[in-house]
Amino acid sequence: MTNTHLKLDGLAKSYGNFVAVVEFSLDIAQGEFIAIMGPSGCGKTTSLRMLAGLETADRGQITLAGNRIDQLPVWERETPMVWQSLALFPFMTVRENVEFGLKMRGVAGAERRRRADDWLERLGISTYADRNVARLSGGQRQRVALARSLVLEPKVLLLDEPLSALDAHMAIKMQGELKKLQRELGITFVYVTHSHSEAFSLADRVVIMNGGRVEQIGSPQDIFLRPRSKFVAQFVGGISLLEGRISGKEDGKRFLETRDGKVQLADSSGLTQGDSADLAVRADRISVTVNPGWGENEIACTLVSEEFAGAVVNLHLETASGHSLVAQVQQRELEQLDASTGARVYASWHPCDGFILERAQQSEAGAKVRAA
Repeated sequence: MTNTHLKLDGLAKSYGNFVAVVEFSLDIAQGEFIAIMGPSGCGKTTSLRMLAGLETADRGQITLAGNRIDQLPVWERETPMVWQSLALFPFMTVRENVEFGLKMRGVAGAERRRRADDWLERLGISTYADRNVARLSGGQRQRVALARSLVLEPKVLLLDEPLSALDAHMAIKMQGELKKLQRELGITFVYVTHSHSEAFSLADRVVIMNGGRVEQIGSPQDIFLRPRSKFVAQFVGGISLLEGRISGKEDGKRFLETRDGKVQLADSSGLTQGDSADLAVRADRISVTVNPGWGENEIACTLVSEEFAGAVVNLHLETASGHSLVAQVQQRELEQLDASTGARVYASWHPCDGFILERAQQSEAGAKVRAA
């Protein structure tokens, strides 16, 4: 990546026999919003703590604006963190909380107050300056935590699941405010979250981790539409997977032999006859009908259940071999389908809507992925 501002180069961390992070490398541009996500224990928070200086990497380097910072103490890194718990001082007022970091840096009282009041005003909480933080709402406390970090004028802001304690409505509102603030300030954000909606709506790029390794790095659109590995496809969700072996060509076309029949592939580059492969098809690309013959790729299924998700409905299907598929349809499509639970239906899709995933041994290379 050009214009690298923050560089993580081969970071690794173990606790005894437990390997928390393996060879994590990533180049981040000035003003970029990076989200790191994955299941519990995947290494995302450990990676953030190494960035902050709260954990020491066993191997690897961290550079910021061309200067190595992994050997610096926390207070010299210019990478403050907004905690999941917010970690505000309950015995202090809002202004005192925001001033605290400046006070530790020896900034004079008048200047501390000026800078603190400026950020309270920018974040819309200046009217609460003299109020004890314990008397604030969750959203207001979130803004105080942000002001306390931003008043230090950091080059990078680290955020560890900062919205997890908020209710759904407030979390969505704060997502919009965070994105707007980050764009206005041009500060690099590194954001750890469990939430798919937060990562995909806020970030310029998303890092998916699993078992201490990086599985994939890419734009939200790339990861959502083209997950590279089986793990990423299952973690992101909304994808049906079919396992099988590559068959010989027929009339110049390549097919995947599955337990439920043969399906045509649009692209089988790098694969030869007899190779095992995983085919992924997004749920919104699968059509469901009560009669066969509607698609080039078609599998007979049983309609197991319907899951209503607002404007769309997820249809959970089961093939004759017991394999599960998911199709996402509009409410009006479900009404036109006119099929009840237990009915025989047909799942179909165009070959171009399916793509082959990397096998497990290939995806391991993702631990060394660098953004291009």
